[in-house]
Parts: sequence; structure tokens; C-alpha cells
Amino acid sequence: MSAADIRVFRNKIDSTTSMKKIFNAMELIATSRIGKARQRVAASMPYANAITRAVSAVASQQDIEHVLTSEPENPRRAAVLIMSSDRGLAGAYSANILRHAETLIERLSDEGKSADLYLIGRKAQAYFDFRRRSYKKFWTGSTDSPEFDVAKDVGETLVEAFLTDYEDGGVDEIHIVYTEFKSMVKQDPMVVRLLPLEVVDEEVTDETELFPLYEYEPAPEEVLDALLPKYIESRIFSSMLQAAASELANRQRAMSSAGDNAEDLIREYTLLMNNARQASITQELTELIAGADALADS
Repeated sequence: MSAADIRVFRNKIDSTTSMKKIFNAMELIATSRIGKARQRVAASMPYANAITRAVSAVASQQDIEHVLTSEPENPRRAAVLIMSSDRGLAGAYSANILRHAETLIERLSDEGKSADLYLIGRKAQAYFDFRRRSYKKFWTGSTDSPEFDVAKDVGETLVEAFLTDYEDGGVDEIHIVYTEFKSMVKQDPMVVRLLPLEVVDEEVTDETELFPLYEYEPAPEEVLDALLPKYIESRIFSSMLQAAASELANRQRAMSSAGDNAEDLIREYTLLMNNARQASITQELTELIAGADALADS
């Protein structure tokens, strides 16, 4: 090997070392932010659970004909909200979400329903842009630190589409695809139907408190009119917080793995460079000895 080969390996070592520093920095940033993200998830749960129980009580204890709780006779179009990330370097986080979204879209198609797509995150937007597939609206810029104003806008957009007649471009169902944060090592993609109302609450046990009995003034339908938009907003915001914590956990894990791989490459390139240097020195010594022997013979 020549001196040029040694320079090549040295350049590779330098570039890989720089990349390792970036990976380590991003891992530290994700680690520092995931604690706050988990706290926000925990803080959002009491309100989400309380409003869920309130809506459940109204919907389950009354014989109510309401557009938000009644199954349509012939559903033909569904809204699908897909929560991906704004940035990459998070392993298979966005890819898993998009794969589950495609499965949902295919299932809806098999049921005779078209899908109107609503996207959160630049990764989902880029995915459908690249494939030249249309979507209704997208939101970007805060996937790893969700803001309630964005969740409120998403909720209002979806409820408006749900309350619009099919002939005017409305939808009969609303589904969301997001990643549920369970632990630092386990985050599961989830597909949930929000509307028509499918209340998701804690599992019923012997110690579970029964729904309270309410008296309504003037009518349960008006209570649902007031509660359900807030319920949808809280569910969407809770899902966004879960997705944010999942994204940071995936990024932390991916950057840790990338840093370890960079360290392995540095060791490999260092070994190859040392072998090249040793081969070059051996070749030079061989040439010097051969030259000395030639002079002696002459």
C-alpha cells in the first residue's frame, strides 16, 4: 500500500470521528428532552381520562341519536390523520407509522371507503409528495414538542370535515395513526377510530368506579355538542404528546446505535491504516536492502 492509501484511511477516520460527535450530541439532546416529553404525557392523562369518562357517561346512559355517536348507514369516505416526525435520524419511527397508515388505507379501500389524508410531520408530507398522492392538509414544525394550538386546529379541521355532507366533500369516519409511548424501549404504532365515537377508557375491573349519573339541562344532545369537540381535541393532543415522546425515544436509541457503529468503523479504519503504514515501511526497507546489496555486488 502507498502513502495515498494511508491518507485515505486517515481522512475516513477524521470524517467518522466528526460524525460520531454529531451522533453523541443528538443523543444527548434527545435524552435531555425526553424527560419533559414524558412529564407532559403524564400531565395530560387526568384531563383526557376525565373528559373521556364524561363523554362515555352521556353516550352510554342515554338513548341519543347524535351525528357524532351514530354509525352511518353507508360510510363511503374516511379521514385519516397520520402523525410522523419532522426530522429523520429516529430509526424506523416514521417508516413504521407510514406502513400502518398504508395498511389502514388499504383496509378502508377493501371496505369500499376512500381516504382523505391529513398529515402531521414533514416525513409523512415528503412520503406522499414523492409518490404524488394527494392529501387535504398538513401541519409541521412541532412534532417533538407539540403545541395545543396545533391540536386544536387539527381537531376543528377534522370535526368540520365530519359534520360536512358527503356530497360536499365531508367524511363519515375519522381515524388517527400515531405511536403510543409505553416505555423507553417499547413504542407501538396505533390505529384508532375517533369518530363515530369509540370511547377508549381504562379496562373495567372490580375496583373500577361506575359512571356517574347525570341530569341534563336542557338536553343530552346539547351536552354532546359541547363536550365532543373538546374530547376530540384532547384525544388528538394526547396522541401528539405520545408520538413526541416516542419520536425522542427512537432518536435517542438510533443515535446511540449510530455512535457505537461509528466507533467500530474508527477502530477498523485505524487498523487498516496501521497495516498500510507497516506495509509501506516494510516495502521501503526492502528496497533499501536491495539497493545496498546491489551496490555491494557492483
